[in-house]
Amino acid sequence: MGLIDMASNAKTRFTQLCKNLEDPHHVARFQKICGVIGTFSGISTEKTHEQEQLYNGTCIKHCEGESDNYDIYAGSEKVTDGHRQRKNTATGTRTEQDGCKNGLLNGTGLNVGAGETGGYTFCSGVTSASASENPTNDCGVDRISTKDADSQNESSKNRSAVKPMRKNSLTGDTGQEFLIENKFLYYLFTVGTELGNELFYITFFPFFAWNVDAYVCRRLMIVWVWVMYLGQCTKDIIRWSRPASPPVVKVEMFYNSEYSMPSTHAMAGTAIPFELFLLTYSRWEYPFTLGLVLSFSWCILVCLSRIYMGMHSILDVIAGFLYSMLILVVFQPALDVIDNFNLTCQYAPLIIVSLHLGMGFFSFTLDTWSTSRGDTAQILGSGAGFALASHLNRRLGVMLDPPPSQLPLTPPPLGPGLVGLCLLRLVLGMALLLLIRAVMKALTIPLVCRLAGVPGDDVRKARRHMEVELPYRYIVYGTVGFSVLYLVPEAFRWIGLL
Repeated sequence: MGLIDMASNAKTRFTQLCKNLEDPHHVARFQKICGVIGTFSGISTEKTHEQEQLYNGTCIKHCEGESDNYDIYAGSEKVTDGHRQRKNTATGTRTEQDGCKNGLLNGTGLNVGAGETGGYTFCSGVTSASASENPTNDCGVDRISTKDADSQNESSKNRSAVKPMRKNSLTGDTGQEFLIENKFLYYLFTVGTELGNELFYITFFPFFAWNVDAYVCRRLMIVWVWVMYLGQCTKDIIRWSRPASPPVVKVEMFYNSEYSMPSTHAMAGTAIPFELFLLTYSRWEYPFTLGLVLSFSWCILVCLSRIYMGMHSILDVIAGFLYSMLILVVFQPALDVIDNFNLTCQYAPLIIVSLHLGMGFFSFTLDTWSTSRGDTAQILGSGAGFALASHLNRRLGVMLDPPPSQLPLTPPPLGPGLVGLCLLRLVLGMALLLLIRAVMKALTIPLVCRLAGVPGDDVRKARRHMEVELPYRYIVYGTVGFSVLYLVPEAFRWIGLL
């Protein structure tokens, strides 16, 4: 009985710890320490408590920016135009809810009419003028008084008022304005969060393959594909919403409609630097301490940036870090086997395409339409294209790995000539990749729509069908991945840049 009691107590403490780390107020406090001030800072503590009660299956309605595609009701689910909707069911302090927003909008008001028990109304976009004329703005929330507003305006002269970076990818919502008191941290964490976005991936992997080490790049790609795939699938299985706003300030809106647990930014921000360190330390000559410090710095920057942006709770980030580490431990011994199979097996191309396509079908069945499904198909297509190009390079005897006798490799001296050559490859290569992607999109989408029998007049609606989006993303980004390791290097060799 003693062991059972100890196990029960440990489970209880662990559950309480997780709920504490999941609390959005910790995210809000971190943002405040970093100089992020939300426009809803005048809401009283009592009203904040009332807002927290909203996450128990209550009915919500958007007063401004309302989309006809989104109707959300407590305890029921309605899907229009293939959009993903989530029921308002409480999970700890989270709510599985979707629609136009996860939780309250930044700066929104909460309207609790006298005697109302069934529903709440969100009212956003309140201006200072309207707030002074109507302290509650017809939403039942105490607004900042005129005197307090004047005092706050005086203290805000040195602050920068900005809008969230990029609108919501699913709803088009641009979010609410907020104040930045520390510009250095704002730009630092903006860089950190970009280390987990598409712009970074589409430049980092090609640059590394063309200018540094194709061997390391293709193995890093294998790890990245599995980390991102497992992270996205886990999100669609757990289905936790983003931290509620308020109290959290949404510095970024792009991924706000997607699920939250675990943080795939934190997973990629852990897997890429540490796997890069593991792959390069015994292969290239550089100080061990330098590689380790850079890996930890990269990881910490990306993880903290997700909390700063208001996109993840502390628990999401910790879970993403630990999940990624677990994947690295499992995949590291198998990396040689997987890479050698991709290079040498006669049936590797067929198996690679089938495996990645099958993984895509599985991920698409986990939930109804969302932007994360397209991202997953995009990741799988890129990985398949990389693997196919690696196999073809080996068959044709191009871009071969240096023999073991040449290891460890010594970094060449950094000079204007080398920097210019690397930048020239990057610019020309990226231009060619973007051209290939544009041509493939123009050809693939109409073709897939015709084969699937889906009207192609509205591309955005057509892509919400699995039979359109999966093959479209897979083919387009499979071609892009193939081009990175084969077509673009061939073009470089043709013009004498490689």
